[in-house]
Amino acid sequence: MRITAILGGASALALMAVPAQADELRDAVAADMPGLVALYQDLHANPELSFQEVETAKKLAARARALGFEVTEGVGKTGVVAVMTNGKGPTVMLRADMDGLPVIEQTGLPYASKRTGVPASGIETGIMHACGHDTHMAAWIGTAQLLAERKDQWSGTLVMILQPAEEIGEGAKAMLDDGLYTRFPKPDYVLAFHDAAQAPAGFIGYSKGFALANVDSVDVIVPGVGGHGAYPHTTKDPIVIAASIVGRLQTLVSRELDPQEPAVVTVGSFQAGSKHNIIPDEARLQITVRSYADETRAHLLDGIARIAKGEALAAGMPEDKLPKVTVSDPYTPATYNTPEFTETVMTGLKQRFDGRVFETPSVMGGEDFSQFYRADPETVESLIFWVGGVRQSEWEKAQAGEIDLPSLHSPFWAPDAPVVIATATEALTAATLDLMPKR
Repeated sequence: MRITAILGGASALALMAVPAQADELRDAVAADMPGLVALYQDLHANPELSFQEVETAKKLAARARALGFEVTEGVGKTGVVAVMTNGKGPTVMLRADMDGLPVIEQTGLPYASKRTGVPASGIETGIMHACGHDTHMAAWIGTAQLLAERKDQWSGTLVMILQPAEEIGEGAKAMLDDGLYTRFPKPDYVLAFHDAAQAPAGFIGYSKGFALANVDSVDVIVPGVGGHGAYPHTTKDPIVIAASIVGRLQTLVSRELDPQEPAVVTVGSFQAGSKHNIIPDEARLQITVRSYADETRAHLLDGIARIAKGEALAAGMPEDKLPKVTVSDPYTPATYNTPEFTETVMTGLKQRFDGRVFETPSVMGGEDFSQFYRADPETVESLIFWVGGVRQSEWEKAQAGEIDLPSLHSPFWAPDAPVVIATATEALTAATLDLMPKR
């Protein structure tokens, strides 16, 4: 997220110094913060991998149940659905994601994770909340508490969900496939936030329309004819073919798409061969593909298959030994913030957080929060926004060029958790109260 392009170095710090309006809700958030920070630290120290969030789900489900929610566990494997019905009105769904990452933490925090686990790769690794989902869950509980205490201020149905497996892009779909919109009240509005590693703590950013990208993972197996490296004329070198494919793939974005249409095709892995003087009989490519429009996505995926086939044929490979192109399923669809709904919510938050809410450029990262809108775009309104997490002292040093900021998924990412949680809790609660006025 290009936050500095919007805020600009020193001006960002000046904006952060502007006090947001004081009111009863903010005071209530402040009163809850010691307990929420303690919860955050517990969650941070005890992360769980995708679809393994058993302890996390049980712990938070118990808290929601104690607040008076009707709670169902095990939705979409390890997901949690908490429902509170409070008269007639709209149905609002608030989502937090639960999973940590297979990352060995290096923050040096006193509550740093020492947990280990085995992800889908089968290789044991350290686990860390390197994407800030622990702040998401703490703010989710904070919001649940405040709304449960204020039933006299809203009317409608509140659906709060804890989603598993966001990091592998499968948790939202798993919950939907398990009846999220049929077994439970179907939402009119869905809301979520994500902490931001390139924005000052307490900053709120949003994009109208496309906010995050389609994410596709593509595997290409390039066959060849192996042999001795000294006699290449007796072979069909798959490394050369694959290298030609890599080069040609760059033209999909640079020469086949409108220059104003966002798209990314990145070859993240190129594997082939095992010895200096042996031409292998196979090369493998792993590619990430990012786009917004479904038409652009289709063009890129079709183009990858076309280029792989064309380069192999140009190298003299027969029709029965052409590259195999596999697109992973399910993919993560682009996240779309419905414009009018986004404008409505953000107008309210701009009034509440004076000088701290800005429209920001969309990004090419992915978020399976998108699935909740995609499941019924005719009736569901959707918004995910950012809450900055960089400590003010670190932000100032970064703007001065003295340090580089760690990104999300970095083993060094440690957000200013109290500010993130307080800001997000207040924002989610205020937005929900505005969407569900007392009738």
